[in-house]
Amino acid sequence: MRYFNRKLSLGTDLSDNDPMNGVANLFDLGSVLIVGLLLALFSSLHMEDLLQENSQVTITKQSATGEMEIIVKDGKKIEAMKVSKEQAKGKGQRLGTAYRLENGSMVYIPEGNK
Repeated sequence: MRYFNRKLSLGTDLSDNDPMNGVANLFDLGSVLIVGLLLALFSSLHMEDLLQENSQVTITKQSATGEMEIIVKDGKKIEAMKVSKEQAKGKGQRLGTAYRLENGSMVYIPEGNK
């Protein structure tokens, strides 16, 4: 009978009144939203290949000042190189020809193997 006569101690448990529980839930919600927005951004820019493990991607960026940057992803390795006039000098091998079409898109035609 001892168990039936015991009084419940209401009000000593702070878990219901703790304001940090709501903050933690908001932080979790924010984390989920950020990941969702990043995935939506990657899919809208057609950059899903950056998320795949065995893909090869090359991106060329040019700033307003004319500075170029080449980003190369080969498997898990991502490398970014800034191109300057000094780095662009030297001898090289012709790989193909690029044409700009009337609609602004570009077409690259590789040369045959010799």
